[in-house]
Amino acid sequence: MPHSVVEGATLTLEDVTEAMKDVVDPELGINVVDLGLVYGVHIEEDSNVVLDMTLTSAACPLTDVITDQTESALEGLVNEVHINWVWMPPWGPDKITDDGRDMLRALGFNV
Repeated sequence: MPHSVVEGATLTLEDVTEAMKDVVDPELGINVVDLGLVYGVHIEEDSNVVLDMTLTSAACPLTDVITDQTESALEGLVNEVHINWVWMPPWGPDKITDDGRDMLRALGFNV
């Protein structure tokens, strides 16, 4: 039975972070990495990954959408992915990366 992860390949934080840039917040159209929604990436044995993620608000109805996009983005890169939704500390505009700010400005947001 073929494995979805290449044997002997070492999964890095950068690999996961880069792949997560394909996960886009549907409301803002900016990826979750540059929005600062990914609080932590934990790589475990067998290329299983646990992500500590938040959303722009706890009432955000997009957890399913973001989960589906995350699974698609990491498919073939990781064995399994689990998202640990965290609400502390609360997300704020201070978490947005410089690239994220540039993208938001391009969309007309004042950040």
